[in-house]
Amino acid sequence: MNVVDLVINNKDRVSLEDVFLNKENSKSIQQLIKEHKYVDELNRYGLPVNNKVILEGNSGCGKTMTAKAIANALGKNILILDLSNVICSRIGETSQNIKGVFDKAAREKAVLFLDEFDQIGKSRGSADKDVGEMRRLVNTIIQLIDYYPTDALLICATNHPEIIDWALLRRFQLSIQFKMPTEEVLDKYYNQLLAPFPEKLQDIERKYQISFAEAKDYTYTLIKSKVIGALEQKEKIKLE
Repeated sequence: MNVVDLVINNKDRVSLEDVFLNKENSKSIQQLIKEHKYVDELNRYGLPVNNKVILEGNSGCGKTMTAKAIANALGKNILILDLSNVICSRIGETSQNIKGVFDKAAREKAVLFLDEFDQIGKSRGSADKDVGEMRRLVNTIIQLIDYYPTDALLICATNHPEIIDWALLRRFQLSIQFKMPTEEVLDKYYNQLLAPFPEKLQDIERKYQISFAEAKDYTYTLIKSKVIGALEQKEKIKLE
């Protein structure tokens, strides 16, 4: 298996305005973007630019969308790799293939987005039966991160930061926490989702204490049900 073949060269143009971020996260991401915009000026002062970021938090709360939006704001291509799909029994082969992905991103000066980062970042002291091989994999990832060029950007995402080796975590200069959206934020998101549809389709019962992804699926399912119901009613009238 060639992991490079599993990389998605994403073409979506996601704007930061499309992502629902709290004030703290928005501020951190705007700072990150500005650092890369003024990288030459900062380097003249000997100031390092953050280029290793980890996004932590619940699934469906905007981590992937945020990575796409950052790449778009920087005018960079984004390479997306879901690490849960690439771990194989031959850890040495996995290490070599992941190195190929890092090399590709470095050559293109791209944003490399590694989703499900905990799949390869498990603590080297874990009880995994292949702990020796996993330690070598973690060591390889540490080296890849250490030598990742400053003109490219590495963004990793995880739902389980607590199981990631501390030696890996401390190599990220910026950690951004994604929490479940509040009712107020979800209301704004529902308004955005419903805005393109006719008013008669917008009257739905809203659910809370769910992620953005769950709210989107829930909303579209209800709207589709309304549309199908209206079509079936028209067909019934025609038959009468």
